Amino acid sequence: MLKVGDVAPDIELQTDAGETFHLSDSKGKRVVLYFYPRADTPGCTVEACEFRDHLKKFAAKGAAVVGVSPDKPAAQAKFKTKFNLPFALLADDQKAAAQAYGVWKEKSMYGKKVMGIERTTFVIGPDGKIEKMYAKVKAAGHAEKVLSEL
Repeated sequence: MLKVGDVAPDIELQTDAGETFHLSDSKGKRVVLYFYPRADTPGCTVEACEFRDHLKKFAAKGAAVVGVSPDKPAAQAKFKTKFNLPFALLADDQKAAAQAYGVWKEKSMYGKKVMGIERTTFVIGPDGKIEKMYAKVKAAGHAEKVLSEL
């Protein structure tokens, strides 16, 4: 499991726009990298819209916001358009980033064990190291909490 102070694993994923995103291209900038279970579901929508609504405040603190889920690029694009999300959504359909960050976990859903994303946020500093981690996130109010601790 990753911890504060570790170098953030580099990721290379396709964005909602079909472009390739490399985390290493963000070196020198602070990145709020948040993993969510599935596009356009209730909790994920709440979380994404809160990041959207506070995006200018994140930018004022020098932080970019990037969302990651195991959805395909087309699903990410639809989610982004539907809720007017002004930040990149990354398609981790092979779960490589989720596994590298330790957020692909066994979860209980309706009494059954399933594998999925554990809602988790990482604040990655300009030096590429993890500055903060938020595990088992509750969607409502999360963006504000991250913002208050930047």
